[in-house]
Order: sequence, then C-alpha cells, then structure tokens
Amino acid sequence: MKLTELFEQGRFVVTGEVGPSKGSDAEDAIRRARTMAPAVDAVNVTDNQSAVMRLGSLAVCRLLKQEGIEPVFQLTCRDRNRIALQSDLLSATALGVENVLILTGDHPVLGDHPEAKTVFDLDSVQLLAAARGLNQGHDMAGHELDRPTALCLGAVVNPGSDELETQLIKMEKKIEAGAEFFQTQAVYDSAVFARFMERAARFGVPVMVGIVPLKSAGMAKFMNANVAGVHVPDNVIQRMAGVPKSDRKKVSLEIAVELIAEMKGMCQGVHIMPLGWEALVPEIVAAAGLR
Repeated sequence: MKLTELFEQGRFVVTGEVGPSKGSDAEDAIRRARTMAPAVDAVNVTDNQSAVMRLGSLAVCRLLKQEGIEPVFQLTCRDRNRIALQSDLLSATALGVENVLILTGDHPVLGDHPEAKTVFDLDSVQLLAAARGLNQGHDMAGHELDRPTALCLGAVVNPGSDELETQLIKMEKKIEAGAEFFQTQAVYDSAVFARFMERAARFGVPVMVGIVPLKSAGMAKFMNANVAGVHVPDNVIQRMAGVPKSDRKKVSLEIAVELIAEMKGMCQGVHIMPLGWEALVPEIVAAAGLR
C-alpha cells in the first residue's frame, strides 16, 4: 500500500529501515525486516548506504514484497545517469514496488570505493520531477510510455541543519517537483524539530521524524562531530555515558520513546533507523503507544 494512502486515512505512519548485506545473500536483510514487520507499515531498503557497495535495494524490495512486507525503495542520484534512474523506477512498478524515497546519496569518498566516479546526472529535485513524469506517462525526453508508473514519491529533509532556510527552500522545490511525503534526518532535540515544523507545516505535506536509537555515548559524540545537521544534546549523551553495555538498549529505548512522545503531535509519522538493532523497533513502537 502507498504511504500516502495511510496518511490520507489519518494513520500515524511508522517505517523501519534495513541495509542490504555486503554480498549476494538477501536473507539477512529479509530476516531483519521480518523482525520489524509486525510493528511498522513499511521497511525502507537503503541504496548502497554510506557509499558502500552492497546488494541492490530494488532486488531486496521485491523479495520483501514476496514476503508480504511493504518496502520503500531508496534511490540515490549518485551512481546512475538519467537513463538508468528512470529505468529503475519503471522496474520498481513492474515488480510491484509502490513507495520510493529519493535521495542525493553520500559521496563515494566516504565509502569503500573512494576512487569511484560520481554520476549525479540529476539532483534529488530533478529526479523527483522525472519520477512524477513517469507517473504521468512520459519520460524526461517527452516520450510517451506504453504504461505509466504508479509510484508514491518521498524525499528527505534535515530539520537540524545550520542552514534551515536552505532546507526549507529545497523542501518546497521538492514538493513542487512531486514529493508527497518527507522523512527527516535523525532528531534528538524536540525543540529543534518544533522550530522546523513551525516553518514546514505550511507546506501541508506529511513529515515523518527520523529516530536513530543511540548505541552508546561514543556514537552520539561521533554523530555530533561527523553527521551534518545532527546534534545530540549533552544531557542525552550523559544519560548514555557510564551505562553498562547490558543496559544500553534499555536506556536507548527510553530515549527514543521520550523523543517520539515529544514530537508525535508535530508530525504525521516516525521513521526508525535501527542500524542493526532491528529487534528494538517493535519494543520502541509498543512502548511509544504507536500500535
């Protein structure tokens, strides 16, 4: 089912996320998706996340569909030109995949093939426009399709960016290009999210707040230093610091549930990125009263 249909029904939408394996075995990703499936409406499948070469998102999406798990096909601009990108979107519809999240993609220098040539033939706004065109029955060159796509188009936004005005301008451009919902970068400060939503609410497009469960104080400090637009407040870091390893999941769950409680009323859904802690997702969803 398209996520837009759930938003239209007034449902608070919950999604999870898996990264395919570094190899041809899809079972690991499917197993992790199964763990989350009872608690979420859909599972995002990342597209060579962090610019690390992995099993393809579209292949895993199709396998999840066969399992009865609704996938969200993540598609980045980094690795393909406009021909391949449009072809993959056609393939998604042919394979029964309905939800797509369009992203720019991390630069290869950050991944495991730093010498790889970037493509970036299109940016995320242009790719959204191209995808909307396919839904309307034509490709970027204006040629008619024998069968249009039927894709629900999502995009991303970063509420914690130091350049919030730029984020809002690009968000508006993405909506004009065809974005029907947004997922955000990880948020750890509800006040920051509130300031963002005060500005973004005027667009009238569903926003799903991003939640990444903290695994340690070290992880929080690393994100503060290396992930643009993500800031974990000192009081949250202090809560994780000194916690015995055996209790970290419990404290992480408590923090996630508190954040969801604070931000639920401001948005239309939550996107949980467990980074290997997929088993924690149903616990978070249940403790937050989302199901």
